[in-house]
Amino acid sequence: MSYLLKSRTSFYSFLFTLPLFFLYEVNILFLSWDDILVVRNGADFLMRNILESFDIYGLYGLGLVFFLGLLVTYIFFIKEDQKQEVNVNFLFIMLAESMLWSVVLYFLLFKFMVLLMSPTGKTILQQVTLAIGAGIYEEFLFRVLLIAGLSGILGFVFMWDKTFKNIIAVVLSGGIFSAFHFMGEYGDFFSMELFLIRFFAGLILGVLYMYRGFGITAYTHSIYDLIVLIRMTLI
Repeated sequence: MSYLLKSRTSFYSFLFTLPLFFLYEVNILFLSWDDILVVRNGADFLMRNILESFDIYGLYGLGLVFFLGLLVTYIFFIKEDQKQEVNVNFLFIMLAESMLWSVVLYFLLFKFMVLLMSPTGKTILQQVTLAIGAGIYEEFLFRVLLIAGLSGILGFVFMWDKTFKNIIAVVLSGGIFSAFHFMGEYGDFFSMELFLIRFFAGLILGVLYMYRGFGITAYTHSIYDLIVLIRMTLI
């Protein structure tokens, strides 16, 4: 199987995002309790509320559930193909590809210098942690779960074909992704310009997810936010 096919599978997405996930969770350990409340927002805000409806509480519960989900995915693919071999070179190529897509995204949005997550962190560590977490959790929520959910509902209700329902799902998820940044205690004040910018970015990330998978999309999101943070810090 070629790189383009393997790199977008859940198997490689698990391996590829694992370091990003642990880097985020380790950074959380170095923050104070008040800092954690500031950093764990955005997609965390909604996903924590969903987990609380299942009596799963705590600031670390979301990370545990997310990791277990990735682990189950990994085990599933191992069992599906006992001869599954990991090509480590693919992981390095995926990193290079993610950096390339993040640069493309940056040049498409560089006039606006906007972060795709709400920049609530007060310190560099908070900002970096927030950027890493945005890549993992926002892409998992708004791309993996939301696009799949919307696509399934649209297909069931309207009986649309796969291509059309996926296109509509990507568009809708991009709008929800943008709108969500104005929600919650740490959300931005609503601005139509900022909404449209993030909606455009959501469309790009949605298309990237459909063609290149979760892992590359998550890294692209995080690296883009880190690029913008560096630029904002230097200005």
